Amino acid sequence: MTEDEKIVTLAKATRARAHVPHTGLAEGAAVRDTDGRTYAAATVENQDPGLTTSALRAAVAAAASSGARTFEAAAVVTEGLVSDADLAVLREFGVGVPLLVAAPDGTLRETRTS
Repeated sequence: MTEDEKIVTLAKATRARAHVPHTGLAEGAAVRDTDGRTYAAATVENQDPGLTTSALRAAVAAAASSGARTFEAAAVVTEGLVSDADLAVLREFGVGVPLLVAAPDGTLRETRTS
């Protein structure tokens, strides 16, 4: 299994822990820093959509809180689309970071860059 497949698998597993009582649109995300460490998170939804934390933002925040400042890759497992705002959060830690976007079953749908 490649390193990119590993973060997709981690994001898929993390998706199961999402808290999405309002929309049911669960996401899981994982990021890998340039030291090879991985961080994962799931969507945390709030009744007020402005207070909802996407899986990618939460994973980036977890990594940054642990001292990571640059990323090799990121993955999001979602039924929907990755927002431009989420890409902007990832871009803060490096332009051109590959973002693997996968379906809920883990099948890669597309690769974007920050």
